[in-house]
Amino acid sequence: MAMFKDEPVRPADYARFAHETPSWYRDAKLGIFVHWGPYSVPAWAEPIGPLGTFDEQYWNTHNPYAEWYYNTIRIEGSPAQEHQKEFYGAAPYDDFLDAWKAERFDADAVLALVRETGARYFVPTTKHHDGVTLWDAPGTGTRNTVARGPHRDLIGEFRDAADRAGVRFGIYYSGGLDWGFSDLPPIMGPIGNALRPRDRAYADYAFDQVADLIERYRPEVLWGDIEWPDAGKIAGAKSLIELFDRFYGARPEGVVNDRWGETHWDYRTSEYQEGLGAESAGTWENTRGVGFSFGYNQCEDETASLSGRDAIIHFVDVVSRGGNLLLNIGLTAAGEVPEIQRRTLQTLGAWNRANEEAIFGSRPLDPKIGAPSDAPWVRWTRTASTAHAFVQAAIGQEVTLSTDASVLELPRAGGTGASVRIEDGAAVIRVEPSEIAGPRRIDIPLVG
Repeated sequence: MAMFKDEPVRPADYARFAHETPSWYRDAKLGIFVHWGPYSVPAWAEPIGPLGTFDEQYWNTHNPYAEWYYNTIRIEGSPAQEHQKEFYGAAPYDDFLDAWKAERFDADAVLALVRETGARYFVPTTKHHDGVTLWDAPGTGTRNTVARGPHRDLIGEFRDAADRAGVRFGIYYSGGLDWGFSDLPPIMGPIGNALRPRDRAYADYAFDQVADLIERYRPEVLWGDIEWPDAGKIAGAKSLIELFDRFYGARPEGVVNDRWGETHWDYRTSEYQEGLGAESAGTWENTRGVGFSFGYNQCEDETASLSGRDAIIHFVDVVSRGGNLLLNIGLTAAGEVPEIQRRTLQTLGAWNRANEEAIFGSRPLDPKIGAPSDAPWVRWTRTASTAHAFVQAAIGQEVTLSTDASVLELPRAGGTGASVRIEDGAAVIRVEPSEIAGPRRIDIPLVG
């Protein structure tokens, strides 16, 4: 799969899609992801830690992703299976679809929070691996949120709210897995070919649904996941090639991620600590949840979640290295943002409002001009003729920046929440108190 392959190769049939990634996406820096589905009813997973830090068999048996509940409860002896038996007995997974009511869901309220973070784009799940769609997708019969559960076109509501908020709209679609369509064993290790649907019937089913999403909602981000059925990758009717043609025809400035198998991509992705090799491959995006799960997990508390300050640190680090961050929130079954996640996003938003000119639209600074460090924590960006240093240190601590004084006008340096003095040709920063949590910013003009 291209999603976590260091050097994917674009096949000849897909070569014509290669083009420079639109500047709006490279300038955007921050997107907000939303995972929401029937799994938000049990909302249960073990918060063991981040993806990329466990072997795959242990990971799947103790999966911290609440949105994988359908899979985890089918693994014999797993804690999720024991939880399911204790609280729900032999009830089938689809009972959660009927119990999911979204009774307090307000798309405008969610998008207001998204806008408050400073995010430039928004990507909700339209169909996750459980196969339940959040619109009346073709081929689903009653297994969607219009016919059952919420009895609402949730994607349409998100789409309209994003338009009103002035945030670019994207869609997530799981093309690689569909546990409702296929009758395959639970995934206990690597997702091999035998554990994902690859046949023509599923390829046509998935094609019809993504084509419908493109036509109805005109997304600007097409975010696939896991893979695409092999039968649908070859040229011909209802192929992935035709889907990309339709997408770019509707949105010439749209972008496609790298999780459609080894086919085509406008940018690469990493997830928590998995696939980090993609972060050195041109345009890229890191995605993670506020906690260890993407779907809402009632087992997560502050100890398993990013604080606002930690979210800022992670965001600045990603941006300083040339990436975007797609930060996820998981709505409750009622349709609300959990309070822990809300606080994190609001803190991130306050910091972004104070520092947006040095973040959004920025590019990495040549480390020969200003070097990053972890002790003390320093990261850099560049906008036009200004270098921006971000320093996280204790109040009152002095930090000497590692810089090339020949290309920086250090005497003209200034900052937010920090005082600057020049000592032996270097900028020395003293961290001052601030009402806004997060790193302090120092702006240094570039010579010439």
